[in-house]
Amino acid sequence: MLTELETTLLGVMMMVIMLGMGASMTWRDFLIAFRKPQGILVGLTSQYLIMPLLGFTLAMALGLPTPMVVGLVLIGCMPGGTTSNIFAYFSKGVLALSIMMTSVSTLVAVIMVPLLLSFYSNLAGVTGNYVIPAGNVAQVLVVLLVPTVIGMILRKVNANIGATVELIGSLLGVVVILFLVASWVPRNYQMLLDTGLPVYVAVIGIGLTGMLLGYLLARALRQDSNRARTISLETGIQNGPLAVLVITLTFTGVQQQEVLFIPVLYSLFIVITSSLVTIWYRRMATTEALARDAAKVRTDG
Repeated sequence: MLTELETTLLGVMMMVIMLGMGASMTWRDFLIAFRKPQGILVGLTSQYLIMPLLGFTLAMALGLPTPMVVGLVLIGCMPGGTTSNIFAYFSKGVLALSIMMTSVSTLVAVIMVPLLLSFYSNLAGVTGNYVIPAGNVAQVLVVLLVPTVIGMILRKVNANIGATVELIGSLLGVVVILFLVASWVPRNYQMLLDTGLPVYVAVIGIGLTGMLLGYLLARALRQDSNRARTISLETGIQNGPLAVLVITLTFTGVQQQEVLFIPVLYSLFIVITSSLVTIWYRRMATTEALARDAAKVRTDG
């Protein structure tokens, strides 16, 4: 369970992250993106079709208890996390696509997340005190859109300030995950030791499988390998801190601790798995670039 102070800090940090995300965009970016929307549409499909279904399927297949079902389904329904932009950068992916996918999925989340969460929670048989009201999720998302718009305004008024805010927001995405792990894990280490293998399969599997399916879908829809890798990272890296915030504002006491378990573990392991995948993707991008250069030299020769 997070304390009231920790919950407040999390809320403030999430607002700064959204401010940074807004500062990474301009209205022109949206116009350009919607002129060539294929990549974003593929990303939204993987984000809001694959991930919620994957969260529900894993929860049912692994026979998780109700609180963990709620946590895993919520993670599956979340929009993309801003940390994916950092991983896209280091993997030599298409950073502009990554940023736009994160931004658009977050804007669309106001409608999609409450609908999907309600649908899959009902499908999973979640009832009673463990139901997360759709209104709670929508309110949190609407509130977080305010700093996003302010960030866009800052970017328009002063590009230097906007760039600084963007950098702070991106880095804070990683800081929030570290904050959650550092504040929650020490108080629940015994629970971690007692947790069975299916739970770890769920929290690691949803991220890795999401990345795989996102990549395969992108390639099937004729996205090039670099864009497909970017979409892959955007698909598997969900906004774990946002899920934690929704839970802390919905539940209290033991219930909060039970439902928080999956999102906090996911936030921890997604950084580890994404780092490994990023190293692999970076090598693939480098190999492809060298192959293109060699082919160009042969052609020019």
